[in-house]
Amino acid sequence: MSAPAARPPFCAIDFGTSNSAIALPAPGGGVELVEVEPGRRTMPTAVFYQVEGLAAHEEPQRAYGREALAAYMQGHEGRLMRSMKSILGSSLAEQSTEVGAGRSVRYLDVVSGYLRHLKSLAEQQAGAPLERAVLGRPVYFVDGDPVRDAQAQRALEDAARAVGLRELSVQYEPIAAALDYEQTVQREQLVLVADIGGGTSDFSLVRIGPERRQRLDRQDDILANHGVHVAGTDFDRHIELASILPLCGYKGLGPRRPGETPREAPSRVYFDLATWHLINTVYSPRRMAELRRMGGFYGDPAQYRRLMTVLEQRLGHALVGQAEAAKIAVAEGGATRIDLARLEPGLQATLDGAQAVQALDAQLQRIVAAADETLRAAGVRADAVDAVYFTGGSTGFRPLTERIAARLPAALAWHGDRDASVARGLGVQAQRLFA
Repeated sequence: MSAPAARPPFCAIDFGTSNSAIALPAPGGGVELVEVEPGRRTMPTAVFYQVEGLAAHEEPQRAYGREALAAYMQGHEGRLMRSMKSILGSSLAEQSTEVGAGRSVRYLDVVSGYLRHLKSLAEQQAGAPLERAVLGRPVYFVDGDPVRDAQAQRALEDAARAVGLRELSVQYEPIAAALDYEQTVQREQLVLVADIGGGTSDFSLVRIGPERRQRLDRQDDILANHGVHVAGTDFDRHIELASILPLCGYKGLGPRRPGETPREAPSRVYFDLATWHLINTVYSPRRMAELRRMGGFYGDPAQYRRLMTVLEQRLGHALVGQAEAAKIAVAEGGATRIDLARLEPGLQATLDGAQAVQALDAQLQRIVAAADETLRAAGVRADAVDAVYFTGGSTGFRPLTERIAARLPAALAWHGDRDASVARGLGVQAQRLFA
C-alpha cells in the first residue's frame, strides 16, 4: 500500500493594525516566522499605490511595509494606505477610494492584496502553495455591535479566501498570545493576557500549563474575553492633537472683535488629519476649496498658513508618523523634540512623558477598565491572577503597563515579544489543527 500523499503546508497570519507577520511550521518542529523584510519577521501593515508615470492602460505599482512608507516619504505620486484593519466592519469596507491618476481601488482589495503579498513570501520559504491558515482577530473588531463585528470577521475571511486560503480557522489574538506564553511555563497558571496593539486593546483570562498544552479544544480554559477599540493608533492621534496640530490652529481662537468672545477655529479638519484612514479625504478638491476660504476663522495667520502647508504638500501621513515616533521616544518617560521645519523653517514641538500621559489619560483609563471588566466577567478576584502577560506594540508605553499591573498586585508581570508572540501563538494553533 502506498503512503498517503503529504498534505501541503499551512500558515498562521497575524494581520495587525500597525504590523503583520506570518508563521510556518519549522523544519525541526515548532513554528517559525517568515522573513517578510530583509532581516525582519514583522512588517508594517502598509501599502503604497504608486501612479507616477503610468500609461493609461497600466495599473498602479504596489509597495509594501517599509518600502511603502519610504515611497511615500520620498514624495512619489500615489496613495499610502495604513491601518487597513480598521475598515473591517465599517461602511468603508465595500467602498472604493482614489489612489491617484484617476485610479481607484476597493478597500477590501487593499486588504486582500496585502494578504497575498504575505502569503507569497511564505510560499517562497515553504516551497509549496498554501491553502490552509489560522487567522488572528481582535476580541472586538467593532465595540458594542455584534452584527458589524461578525461582518468584519467575514470580510477578513473573504479577503483570505480571495488569495487562495481555502481552509480557514480564526482565533482571538490574546488567546494566541497565551498559547505562545504557555510554551515556557512549568506549572499551571491563571493568566491575564493583555494584547495591546495598534487598533485594539484585548484581554483574555486563560488557564494554561504543561498538562493543558496538547489539548486541541481549549474552550474550558478560557474564562473570559474582553476588549476595547482603543490602542496605539488612538495614542498617535491624541499625541498629534496635543503636541503638533495646535501649531496649525487646532483649538486656536479666531480674530478678536469688539464686544465678541473669539470663537475656536473649526476642528473637523484636525480630527481627520490625525486619523490614518481619513487623511486622504481632506485633500479632496471640495474640502480644499472650503479650507482655502477659511483664513478669516483664524486669529493667528501663522497657524492657518501652517495648516495650508500641511494640506497643499499632503503632509498628513507624515505628521501622524512623527506623532508615533514621538510617542515611542517618550514611552519610557523621556522627552523629545518634533522637527516641523517642513511647515515653517525652525519650527519645533516638544513632548515629554508627563505631557503624553496627560494627552492619553482618558484612553489609558478605558484600557485599564477593560482589564477590570475581564476579571468581573470571569468572576475572578484580582489577587487570584498568577501572571499578566503583555504583548502587542503598545505595551512598550510604560505608563499603560504600570497601570494595568497595579490592578493585579499578586501577579507576575511578564513582557512577551511585542511584535511576534501573537503570530507564534497562531502558529501553535495551526499546528494543532492541521499537522
